[in-house]
Amino acid sequence: MARTATRAQVAPQNTWIIWSRLGQDSFALVMAARKGIPASTAFEVADALQLQTSQLEAIYDLSTKTLRSYSQDNKLLSAASSEKTLKIIALYQLGVEVFGDAAAFRRWLGKPAHGLDGEVPLSLLETSGGIDLVEEELTRIAYGDLA
Repeated sequence: MARTATRAQVAPQNTWIIWSRLGQDSFALVMAARKGIPASTAFEVADALQLQTSQLEAIYDLSTKTLRSYSQDNKLLSAASSEKTLKIIALYQLGVEVFGDAAAFRRWLGKPAHGLDGEVPLSLLETSGGIDLVEEELTRIAYGDLA
């Protein structure tokens, strides 16, 4: 369920920097998710990750038509969708840091990962737990633990 946005929108890159820090603090992330984030952020995530329509719909369990309607009506995402979005933003920032640029991170997301039992990381973004698994794998890569 979406709620109406009440806060002024900040430039996405500035907002993403702030939100990516929430990924490091579970309590702050949950509190921010409970407040909700603008539905338009789902499309920012889709643009950053270059998601196909079907991938965006799978992550949010909503049609793009519904997401677009929420966005146009300045509604907020549900707490669960907000949590996923905030985690994906933090994951994106970590991935860019680990791989050096967004394109390299996106390539990695789309290929089977040995440390994820051959699963494609992008397919795991459909659940909060899956996002956590991808984050753990990125952390292992960052520290050179590829086993």
